[in-house]
Amino acid sequence: MNFGILVAAKTDDAGFVAHMENLGYSHAWVGDSQMLWSDCYATLALAAQLTRKINIGTGVAIPATRIAPVTAHSIASISRLAPGRTFLGLGTGYTAMRAMGQKPMKQKDFREYVEVVRALLNRQEVAYTYQGHTALVEFLMAEDKFVELDHHIPIYFSAFGPKAQRMSGDLAEGMITGIPRGGPPSEAIARARVGAERSGRAFADFFTCGLANVMMLEKGESHTSDRVLREVGAAVMMAAHYIYDQIGETGGEPPHFVRGIWKEYVEHVRQIPKSHRHLWQHRSHYNYLREDEARFVTKDMVRANCIIGTPEEVIERIRELEQQGLQHLFFLPSLASQYRVAEDFSRLVMAKF
Repeated sequence: MNFGILVAAKTDDAGFVAHMENLGYSHAWVGDSQMLWSDCYATLALAAQLTRKINIGTGVAIPATRIAPVTAHSIASISRLAPGRTFLGLGTGYTAMRAMGQKPMKQKDFREYVEVVRALLNRQEVAYTYQGHTALVEFLMAEDKFVELDHHIPIYFSAFGPKAQRMSGDLAEGMITGIPRGGPPSEAIARARVGAERSGRAFADFFTCGLANVMMLEKGESHTSDRVLREVGAAVMMAAHYIYDQIGETGGEPPHFVRGIWKEYVEHVRQIPKSHRHLWQHRSHYNYLREDEARFVTKDMVRANCIIGTPEEVIERIRELEQQGLQHLFFLPSLASQYRVAEDFSRLVMAKF
C-alpha cells in the first residue's frame, strides 16, 4: 500500500506537493474543478518544477470541459516537466459539471473520449470528430519536444459504479474507486478484471486506488467534535449533495446513513431557488463546512463516509482494504489544515506500512 493526497488546485500553493514528497507520499492528485479551484494543469506545472520523485497528475480531469486532443496535449506538456512520473486521472465530471448546473458526460461519450486521448499519447494517428466533422489528428512536431511522449502516461479512471469499473479494466491502466461509495474494493477490482478479460488486456499491473475521507481521532474524541466537523464535515456533506442530485434524477430512496436527516435536508435545499441550487450546493465543496449545513453532519454520516478512528483503528481499516487488493489510498484534507493533516498521517499511519 502506498499513499497520496487529492490536492485542491491552488497555483500559489504548489509547494504543498513538494511538502508531500518530503513526507513520503507517492502521488499528488490535483483536482480539476474550473469554477471552484485554480487550473489543474497550471498547478501541476508549478508542482513539477518543485519536485523530483512524487507522481503527479489530475485527480481527475473533466472531459466535458476540454476536447480530447487538448487534454492529451495538456498532460503531455506536464510530462515534459515530470517525465516518467506523470499520470492522467479521468472521470465523467460530477463536481465540475454539477457546479455549472450541467450533467456529467455519458459513458458512451466518455469511452470515445478516452480512446482518442490514449491513441494520441501513444503517438498514433486517430480519427477525431468535432462538431460533426471527422478528421485525422496526431501530435505534430513531437520530435521537437514541445510535449513528452517517450515516457508512458498511464490513465486511471474514476470508477464508483459497476459499469465504470468494468470499463476501467477494458480501457485504463488503473481505477479509482470511492471508499465506501464505490463498494468493497474486492468487488470493484473483480469487475475491472472482467472488463480486462473481455478485451483481452493483461491485468497483472492494473493499479487499484481508493479515494477516502480519513480522520484520526484523539483519545476520547467524538465523531462529531468541533475538530472533526472542521476537517471532514465538508467532505461528508458532499456525499449528501451527490445523493440529492442522484435521487432527483433517478428516484429511489436515500441510503440508510442519511435517512435521519433526509427530510429536513431536502426541505432546507428547497428553500434555495432552483436556478441557484447548484451554486449553493458547491460553494464550499470539500473545503469547509458551512454553518447552515453543520446540523446535518451526524455520527451516522461521518461513520459511513469516513475511515475514522484512532491511528491504530485507521491502520487496521487500511490493512483490511489492502487485503482486498487495494494498492493505493488517497484523501483530500481540508484546505485550512492540509499541512498538519499530511504530516500527522505520514507520521502516525504511513510509517507503519
